[in-house]
Amino acid sequence: MRRVVLTLLAVVFLVSTANSRANAQSGAAQEDKRMHVETTFDVVVQAPYEETAKLFSPEGERVWAGENWDPQFLHPLPGKDTQGAVFTISHGSIKAVWLIAQHDLEAKHFQYVYFIADVMVTTIDVQFRVVDLGTTQVTVKYARTSVSPQGDSHVLSMSESDRAACKEWQAAIDEYLSARKTGTRN
Repeated sequence: MRRVVLTLLAVVFLVSTANSRANAQSGAAQEDKRMHVETTFDVVVQAPYEETAKLFSPEGERVWAGENWDPQFLHPLPGKDTQGAVFTISHGSIKAVWLIAQHDLEAKHFQYVYFIADVMVTTIDVQFRVVDLGTTQVTVKYARTSVSPQGDSHVLSMSESDRAACKEWQAAIDEYLSARKTGTRN
């Protein structure tokens, strides 16, 4: 009988310990759940697909994205817009490490992933659709996930900026293309 009681006590202890661990892990998982926000927008580019695709590559984006867009390639060297390329972008003291995860001209699909240490991971999915010979619709989808409690506020803030990006990108690209047609810009 004593052996049965000890065995029952051992089973109760093991079950209790397992439940406590499961509850602790469940609570920790809920506490550690990070912010994730997805934002999608379209830009219509008055240019053929081949020209439009170049505008959405790291090097090509330099002509319309402003002075803060200055990719510094780590691989390959010299820098090249190709799948597997790695580059950095700095905004003040913050440095993001970028990877060209997909650069498929034939499939009309690019994908970028960037990481800001202790803040967030962002995936940018770019899909092109030829409307006609001189017009290309570009669908851009941002998926941002924080990797720390401090990252949550960055994800919210940058997701708000993503929502405004559609108009900003459209205006910047239209201005670049217009200036190029009139010969006032390279």
